[in-house]
Amino acid sequence: MRRRSWAEPWKIKVVEPIKMLSRAERARALAEAGFNTFLLRSDDVYIDLLTDSGTNAMSDRQWAGMMLGDEAYAGSRNFFRLQEAVTRYYGFPHLIPTHQGRGAEHILAKLLIKPGDHVPGNMYFTTTRLHQELAGATFHDVIVTAAHEPASEHPFKGDVDLARLDALVRTVGVERIPYVSVAATVNLAGGQPISLGNLRAVRTYTAQHGIRVILDATRAVENAWFIQQREAGNRDKTVAQILCEMCACADGATMSGKKDSLVNIGGWLGLRDDALAERARNLVVVYEGLHTYGGLAGRDMEAMAIGIAESVEEDHIRTRIGQVHYLGNALIAAAVPVVRPIGGHAVFLDAVKILSHIPRDEFPAQALAAALYADSGIRAMERGAVSAGRDPVTGANRFPALELVRLTIPRRVYTQAHMDVTAESVIEVFHRRARVRGLTFTYEPEYLRFFQARFMPVVGADIFGDARHDREMLTPM
Repeated sequence: MRRRSWAEPWKIKVVEPIKMLSRAERARALAEAGFNTFLLRSDDVYIDLLTDSGTNAMSDRQWAGMMLGDEAYAGSRNFFRLQEAVTRYYGFPHLIPTHQGRGAEHILAKLLIKPGDHVPGNMYFTTTRLHQELAGATFHDVIVTAAHEPASEHPFKGDVDLARLDALVRTVGVERIPYVSVAATVNLAGGQPISLGNLRAVRTYTAQHGIRVILDATRAVENAWFIQQREAGNRDKTVAQILCEMCACADGATMSGKKDSLVNIGGWLGLRDDALAERARNLVVVYEGLHTYGGLAGRDMEAMAIGIAESVEEDHIRTRIGQVHYLGNALIAAAVPVVRPIGGHAVFLDAVKILSHIPRDEFPAQALAAALYADSGIRAMERGAVSAGRDPVTGANRFPALELVRLTIPRRVYTQAHMDVTAESVIEVFHRRARVRGLTFTYEPEYLRFFQARFMPVVGADIFGDARHDREMLTPM
């Protein structure tokens, strides 16, 4: 058969104008932001690939649902709509709404962690690990070795290494492990999925030892799609069916609705245990809001309930991941080093390979993200040593095996043409990579430094050193 193209399964009803600043304006904006893409003004960004968190486009059904917001302080009808959606699609009988995912992480850490505990997980995530550490625990990475190898084509790099998990349990004791933290997909490994078989094996092991499993379900729908496509015995199942099977392996889940659920704000904690859920409801009143709104407006809960149902539609999830792979395959074809296989929510550039002349303590991923903005006004995110932070005991920089730049694709926001522009800019920076200079801190916050840190180039005042960067994007004909 001849090749047939595919298109996004939606029509555009509303548009938001964007503009490209001149080279000089981009350089000035980057310097004012301290070479941290988080500190750029949104108005100065051409294509915003910083994150897929809360940056998605809501559907007409979701916007219509916003008009049905019941803003009663207690017992909002929208809470019960959301509870019904979470129980139906994720399988958790108890719902504790929160303002976003980190609110759920905070409550979970307060509920389950004691000082001196140890939390194993399939690679750290920034806010998750910080909440665990602030509660007095130590995080242990028990992900498979392939997750730390960008070029590996392992189809399920998110899998837990059961031998490493068992070794930790034997070393610290079952009583010191409050739960196993399992992410689906694994963000900092490159958006890589965990297999259903591995998740079930983790559940079997933990059940034998009386240890809880807590799922980070933020991008579990995307993970379910990978299981459908890659894991034997799942091709004939729907994504919704696989999602329920995944969640059946967990005692609870934290959720940022700002990703898979297609909303701009909101999250939840889902639990099975009645007594634990009652304690969580008590804590949510202290830190978030009443247990039937958790820091959210009724209209936000309604939009999330609708978004949950839309997120598991086969056309939607196939197109969502297809757009990410379209960009990733374009970069692979140009020999740009990226994390392989391409993950679910983003394409991750291998900054260590691209900027091999920049030492790790000059933060090559941060420098690469800055260089990409300088080239084209595209905003990406560093996911390396800056994100990893400092060891809480020694104060030394953590240098994870992966030093990456994340090109994160918001859902239902950009077209394939935007992906083409992005690929062309990355390829241009890749060809000029020898001119990119490393960075050093001028300001470093104590917690989650990647959000607000400021930098300056170690050479000159421009991210490209002393070289003039006089190429401009071509105007479309």
